[in-house]
Amino acid sequence: MIKHLRSAADLDAETATLILDTAGEMAALAGREVKKLPTLRGRTVVNLFYEDSTRTRISFEAAAKRLSADVINFSAKGSSVSKGESLKDTALTLQAMGADAVVIRHPASGAPHRLASWVDGSVINAGDGTHEHPTQALLDAYTMRSRLGKIAGLNVVIVGDVLHSRVARSNVLLLSTLGARVTLVGPPTLVPVDIAAALTPAVEKPRLEVSYDLDSVLPDADVVMMLRVQTERMQDSYFPSAREYSRRYGLDVPRMRKLPEHAIVMHPGPMNRGMEIAPEVADSSRSTIVEQVANGVSARMAVLYLLLGGKA
Repeated sequence: MIKHLRSAADLDAETATLILDTAGEMAALAGREVKKLPTLRGRTVVNLFYEDSTRTRISFEAAAKRLSADVINFSAKGSSVSKGESLKDTALTLQAMGADAVVIRHPASGAPHRLASWVDGSVINAGDGTHEHPTQALLDAYTMRSRLGKIAGLNVVIVGDVLHSRVARSNVLLLSTLGARVTLVGPPTLVPVDIAAALTPAVEKPRLEVSYDLDSVLPDADVVMMLRVQTERMQDSYFPSAREYSRRYGLDVPRMRKLPEHAIVMHPGPMNRGMEIAPEVADSSRSTIVEQVANGVSARMAVLYLLLGGKA
């Protein structure tokens, strides 16, 4: 059974399905007057965030507190990190404090893997560089299953800045494991040409396709996931202008009408409204964006429950 969740590749189909099933049980708590379980009472969960975050940090904090765990929020700003303390020294400090789980977001790809070698507790990757974000993929898969009733056999189209997207990488790995077919769409400059080769060691036969024409893939899509254009990670010009990007790869109302009637629209957030997604689409009945935020708490409760309960 897994101890850490550092990559979506850590999950086989059985374990991933167990997490999704458990998330469904956790979601039922939202309708209760008292939304807490005593499961992790006495356990300590540390949120170790070296990058700014709103949704992910608050989601993990809410998940841990609903399971009655003690939560310590660590921000790099205002800590000894600003004085030059290394990740290893911070990890040893957390180890000395008896952290049972460390949820880490870090600008360096691979940081969760290094952290796992320095602490005894479970390590959960909340986003490392441009590498992965496995719990986002889990909440996305849970949202798809809740809306469409299944994941196996779905045609999922992921659109936009794939090059810098840890969400895209984790979703390709997890959705392939669960039997979905994934099509990556974006400008040639933002879709890595070697992504299929890079994922092959983790996924035996990734059901992955690449297209540079958004309009051609929409009629067959069950799910369209729009990615944020991460301008803060771009040092070069990857496309002529925001207007040109929106014209070629933005999801507006005319494009949404090309989708099958049952298809849903997703976005991991935060959104650049008017660039990768039109406000009318983001706020439409097809959109699951608000549901994804709520489902994120349930999915992360399931991860913490199973990892710290020793059942995953």
